[in-house]
Amino acid sequence: MRKVVAVTGSRSSAAHTAMAAEALEITADMLGYDIRVERLGPEGPMDRLSEGDIRAAEVVILATDQPDDQGRFHGKSIHRTTPSEAIRHTARVLRDALGDRELEPVAELAPAVAAPMPVAAPKRQAIKPAASPTTAPPPAAAPVAEIPKRIVAITSCPTGIAHTFMAAEALNKAAKAMGHQIRVETQGSVGSGNTLTPEEIEAADVVIIAADTNVALDRFTHKRVYSTSTGKALKGGKQVITTAFAEAAQPGGGGEAATPGVGKNLAGEVERLKAERSSQRTGPYKHLMTGVSYTIPVVVAGGLAIALSFMFGIDAAKEPGSLAAALMQIGGQAAFALMVPVLSGFIAFSIADRPGLAPGLIGGMLANQIGAGFLGGLASGFMAGYIAYYLRAWIKLPQNLEGLKPVLIIPLLASVAVGLLMIYVVGTPIAAILSGLTAWLSGMTSANAVFLGLLLGGMMAVDMGGPINKSAYTFAVGLLASETYLPMAAVMAAGMTPPLGLALATMLAKNRFTQDERDAGKAASVLGISFITEGAIPFAAKDPLRVIPPGIVGSALTGALSMLFGCELRAPHGGIFVLGIPNAVTHVGLYALAIVIGTVVTAVLVILLKKPGTAATLGAGAETA
Repeated sequence: MRKVVAVTGSRSSAAHTAMAAEALEITADMLGYDIRVERLGPEGPMDRLSEGDIRAAEVVILATDQPDDQGRFHGKSIHRTTPSEAIRHTARVLRDALGDRELEPVAELAPAVAAPMPVAAPKRQAIKPAASPTTAPPPAAAPVAEIPKRIVAITSCPTGIAHTFMAAEALNKAAKAMGHQIRVETQGSVGSGNTLTPEEIEAADVVIIAADTNVALDRFTHKRVYSTSTGKALKGGKQVITTAFAEAAQPGGGGEAATPGVGKNLAGEVERLKAERSSQRTGPYKHLMTGVSYTIPVVVAGGLAIALSFMFGIDAAKEPGSLAAALMQIGGQAAFALMVPVLSGFIAFSIADRPGLAPGLIGGMLANQIGAGFLGGLASGFMAGYIAYYLRAWIKLPQNLEGLKPVLIIPLLASVAVGLLMIYVVGTPIAAILSGLTAWLSGMTSANAVFLGLLLGGMMAVDMGGPINKSAYTFAVGLLASETYLPMAAVMAAGMTPPLGLALATMLAKNRFTQDERDAGKAASVLGISFITEGAIPFAAKDPLRVIPPGIVGSALTGALSMLFGCELRAPHGGIFVLGIPNAVTHVGLYALAIVIGTVVTAVLVILLKKPGTAATLGAGAETA
């Protein structure tokens, strides 16, 4: 097989760099040549050629208008061309470079790249030699599924911690195993990580959005986008990638005509797929989780500031001008006062984008003022979002006045509508409900407290960070603003026990776990003490029937014991690390005991349910029973 190396690079367009590389790769592959291509980008070379690649190559093709270190090609035959020629006349470039005048005519890629900029990287469609009328058709090219493609992805979960990064890792591993190139941007609670560049987006064949919160798609208006959840990406990365290539379509109703050789024909399914993805993106749960994801940092900062103020004594904040008073002002009067408006505002933002933000924030502030609390914030957020959404669709203005809608007309009308509804219609009943709930929680009997702890604790382990888990957590966080701290303690303790219990089980009964599971157990222990329930997901995904029930039992027991012991928690996150803050947790010793008991129960039940494996399945280092 004749070997070729090439360098592509365009000063004016990173997309042309990628397109020239792909055209050379596809055409050379069809003709039976072995080719390696280096791409010159603004951040330096990608897929840089090794000395071995260059030494083994018969010829070097420089399809670039950028400077290149040509000294490394000393002694090699060099053929110079432009990125445009490599895209439009790929077969001719290869023929001239190799001096092979006997090549059959090959269909060029010009039709695939004739679209005006901005343009996506060409689809990796199979190119067939032109058939002569007197000869038999040539053999079919390799299936498209076997041709490497470029993928960009975004992962995001409500808390921006475990699911975000675990889904990213799953997609990376799946793409590598399938032979594709992928770049994954993580949108976590600390901001975006591994942020995608415009050049990477331009060169991508498909965009995968694996998120449980609202993700802005304005960067991908001209790309094919497939939306799914972090859970699906985590449990089936290969399936998500395969489905993305088959079903992705342009956001905002763009869709696209079927592309030869790429996925299946979408012409008859675009409307169905758009409706399905739209339903996923606009579901109430996703809007709620978007609001929660923006609220959590505010609540965590406020809760820890309040907890720090208690270091100086329970009543120290009552002394004017003291540091304790300042910390209480930061946490209780500022951060917690923002909690409900932020929750409401970003629920509305998820539904209606920026036009919904102002009415959502205003509705949330009104909920605070009339005593409707987080329940009122939920109501105002959904009302503001849907009112703004439908106003945007219903109000039609001349083109030169359209700019007034998102900054003046919709915020004004939606804010007034939501405000009036909160003041005159829904605010007072919701305030009464919240007041009754707070009074019931404050006056709970031991039996009621144990039952509530069982319920909240079990919910934390049912789906390990999914909708049920987040519902229990949101309920407990919302009550912090009403100075009700018992549920928060139960929820955090119960959320820690599944990963801690599984980590303990991998240490006590190594013969029941593979080497990968034992390694995952070490990570689960760190995640568990940090109150990241998702650390148990690798175990639950592999063996749900033997992992999830023990987790539910252990978490429910922990939640019940926490409530029975009367433990209160003023910080909504932090895991074991907040136990060292004086007065942040009441009855610290009993609280730690509840976590330990739940952890041990989870571990024992998992060990009893799982059977010892064989040496072949467990790998080296496993102990025999």
